[in-house]
Amino acid sequence: MRAVVLRRPGAFDALRVERIPEPSPGPGESLIDITLTGVNFDDLERAAGVPPQPPLPTVLGVEAVGRRRADGRRVVALLRQGGGYAEVAAARDAYTVEVPAGIDDAQALGLFEQGVTAYGALSLAGRLRAGESVAVSAAAGGVGHLAVQLAIAAGAAPVIGLASTEAKRQFVTRLGVDVALDPADPELADRLRAASGGTGVDLFVDSVGGTVARAALAGLAPFGRLVCLGWRAPGPPDGDGATDPRTPAGVVAVTTAQLAQGSIGCAGFWMRHVVDNRALLCTIAERLFDLAARERVAVHVDRTVALHEVGLAHAAVATRATKGKVLIDVRREA
Repeated sequence: MRAVVLRRPGAFDALRVERIPEPSPGPGESLIDITLTGVNFDDLERAAGVPPQPPLPTVLGVEAVGRRRADGRRVVALLRQGGGYAEVAAARDAYTVEVPAGIDDAQALGLFEQGVTAYGALSLAGRLRAGESVAVSAAAGGVGHLAVQLAIAAGAAPVIGLASTEAKRQFVTRLGVDVALDPADPELADRLRAASGGTGVDLFVDSVGGTVARAALAGLAPFGRLVCLGWRAPGPPDGDGATDPRTPAGVVAVTTAQLAQGSIGCAGFWMRHVVDNRALLCTIAERLFDLAARERVAVHVDRTVALHEVGLAHAAVATRATKGKVLIDVRREA
C-alpha cells in the first residue's frame, strides 16, 4: 500500500510517500480501506520530533474514514498510535463508529475527532447551559470553528470568537458569532467583558494558552469557567518583556485567592477520557451526526491534498494559513 512514512523528524519535506506492507490487525482491530484522513497538530508535533516520539519509522495520522474491510460498512476511526496517512489502517473497534447515511466522509471525519473535542470542552468540562455567554480562542481552527457552531446550537448567547487575522474574523462571523475579537489586542480582557454585556464571559474555551488564557481569566464573569484544550503560545514574559525559554509553553499562573475572590473555575479537557469510554464516545458521535444532518453544524474543509502533498499541508497548518479542516485524500494520485 501507499503511505507517508516518517523516518526522521525534521523539515516538512521529510514526509515521503513509500510503498509498505499493509498492517496486520490485532485482537479487537479491523482493517479500514481509507478514503480520507486529516491533518492535526499532533501530527505536526510528531513530525517535528516533539516528545513523546513514536518509534521510527512510523506512519502519522490519528484519524481516518473509509470502509471496514470485514463488512464493507462506512466507518470513522481514531488511531491513537497513528497510521492514518495510508491507504489501509488497522483500527481498534472500540475507537470506531459507523457513519450514518447522509453524512459524507469529510463531515464524518471532522465531526468525530475535532467535533468530539469541541463538544467535550463545552458540555462535559464547561457544563454549558443555554443563555450563557461563550468565547472560543482559535475560533477559525479545526476544533474552534466547530465549538462556536455547537455553542450556538446549544443556545449560548452571546458567542464570541477569537481569530488572529481579519480574514479569519470574517470567517467566524459568517459562522454566526456575535462578536469576533483579535487575540493580540492588549485590551482583550476588557473586550471580552464588553462583548458579554459588561459582566464577563461565562465560559471560555481555550487552546492557545499564554496571554490569551491570562486575558480569559481576567475576563470571566463570576462563576465563569476557563476550559483548556492545549497550548500553542510561549510561556509568560520575563522582566524585560521577552519570552522566558525556561518557562514551559502554556503555563498560566492563577492563585487560589484569584479563584475564590472571582468565583471562577479552571478545567481541562483531553479527548482520551471520552475515547476510552465507548458508550460516551458513541453517544456524542450520534449527537454530532444528528446536528450535522439537521444542518446545525458543518465541518468547513479548507483544502484536500494528495498523499504526496502532506508536507505542504503541514506547512500551511503550522503557519496558521488554514481555516477549519485540512484533509488528505489517500486515493488521489500525484
